[in-house]
Amino acid sequence: MKKRKVGMALSLVLAAGTLLGACGKSDDNKGTETSKGGEKGKSFSVAMVTDVGGVDDKSFNQSAWEGLQKFGKDNGMKEGKGGYSYLQSKSDADYATNLNTLARQDFDLVYGIGFLMQAAVEEIAKQQKDHHFAIVDAEVKQPNVASILFKEQEAAFLAGVAAALTTKTNHIGFIGGMEIPVIERFESGFLAGVKAAKPDVQVDVQYSGAFDKAELGQSIASKMYSSGADVVFHAAGATGNGLFKEAVDRKAKEPSKDFWAIGVDRDQADMGPDVVLTSALKRVDVAVQDLSKKAMDGNFPGGEVVLYGLHEDGVGLAPINAKAPNKDAIDKAVKDYIEKIKSGDLKVPQTRDELKNFSAK
Repeated sequence: MKKRKVGMALSLVLAAGTLLGACGKSDDNKGTETSKGGEKGKSFSVAMVTDVGGVDDKSFNQSAWEGLQKFGKDNGMKEGKGGYSYLQSKSDADYATNLNTLARQDFDLVYGIGFLMQAAVEEIAKQQKDHHFAIVDAEVKQPNVASILFKEQEAAFLAGVAAALTTKTNHIGFIGGMEIPVIERFESGFLAGVKAAKPDVQVDVQYSGAFDKAELGQSIASKMYSSGADVVFHAAGATGNGLFKEAVDRKAKEPSKDFWAIGVDRDQADMGPDVVLTSALKRVDVAVQDLSKKAMDGNFPGGEVVLYGLHEDGVGLAPINAKAPNKDAIDKAVKDYIEKIKSGDLKVPQTRDELKNFSAK
């Protein structure tokens, strides 16, 4: 009799376990829904680590974050853990720590934004082999890392054409951040564009040695304008914010004179409607969205270099300021050169050595 009671009790326990298990499976099935892809059992998530310029640098990092935000919102993701997010680096010592933190938070894809993060991405990618990473502006040869590069020289070439057709003093300036390959591509393309449009123009090239020192950018810009330059282009991240401040301040004091500035990475017209001529667009936002979509769909290009140029809408030129002299002529010249570059009739130099032998004819 006792054996029968024990048997009945055991049957009831098993039945209850089966019911609870069924309920659990029902809830789990809801959890297997993904945001148009990703690993079964969880939604796709993506995050980025900024370099020292910060997420609100009005340039490179901000463009990347804007792209990540758009990707997240377009795919019904929430900002934060499990959706889309970012960590900001205050110094280069934060790079590896921030990358590792996001990987440990189980984000499916983690971006390192900028050339300066190359070593950190390689280090953490080797440690976190089951996670996917992407590096912007550098190449990391690891199977779980996608490297994003741009043809910055093509956008800079168009900016050089615009600058050459705008200057009245035949004196132009270029402010670079650090002397690294990506900025050399900007410099080489810009100088080639100036040369193609107006060979007799003088270009003053100076480097600040930093991407987060607006005061240095302003100091260099001040010297360039004082020496006769009336158009200055920067490829210096947040350091370039100083260029805009100097141009705006000078324009306020001398409204009749030209103090044009050319932005970089994103359309920086908001930095000075009366002084920003145009911007050399480097569509980090487009690249981030594109690569995130590939990863979400299960097509992560690990171990590969993904290159974005004019053909891929990865670079370009922002609209010319309506107040600029010769606007129509500039627009026409830019359009013509875009067609030549896309067709392959014109190859824009990406190094100083290539620039020496460059001819637009």
